[in-house]
Amino acid sequence: MPDDFDGRKRETLRRFAAIGAAAPFVGTASADAGGDDNETREAIRGYVPTTPGAHFSKLRDDLKLGTGEAQYHLRKLEDAGEIESAKDADYRRYFPAGRFDALDKRALGYLRRDTPRGMILALLCSPDATGADLAAALDVSRPTVSAAAADLDDADLLDRTDGYTLTEPERLLTLVVRYADSFDADAVEFADDAASLIAYAP
Repeated sequence: MPDDFDGRKRETLRRFAAIGAAAPFVGTASADAGGDDNETREAIRGYVPTTPGAHFSKLRDDLKLGTGEAQYHLRKLEDAGEIESAKDADYRRYFPAGRFDALDKRALGYLRRDTPRGMILALLCSPDATGADLAAALDVSRPTVSAAAADLDDADLLDRTDGYTLTEPERLLTLVVRYADSFDADAVEFADDAASLIAYAP
């Protein structure tokens, strides 16, 4: 079993390392980083720009890293100015350095949460959707929708003055389409239909 896990971990790291090697923000690996350290750091370099806003546990689990191992390499990359992080409630989320403003980071954080993401997708499709409509579409309770709506309002992404209105629909649409593969199947389906509506220049 350990050999099988190590094989899967190495395969995962190599896949993201290949992305990292081609990523536009990638610098050269540290001179003192060799072997597995270099491969792990390259994997993180590939993962972060394709999954911006991922929190620590997701990054660690997706890359099959140990907690200490992930912390060590993330700290090294952050100290080198290649990635940056932002606190989001109980989470620390990671981004490629200098790529996103504060509102983008907040938006990506909420797009990485199931209920807010579902609400955003539903409101992008049906701007007149009510709280009851959203609860039914997402198969959650009205209080769950209300709580998520309050959080989105506090993040300046939703206006609750007269129903539910997204304050940054173009920005949210762009982020969903650009990073759909890193969210879920619903986001991918949405993006397939919406991709023709926008142009994105990273």
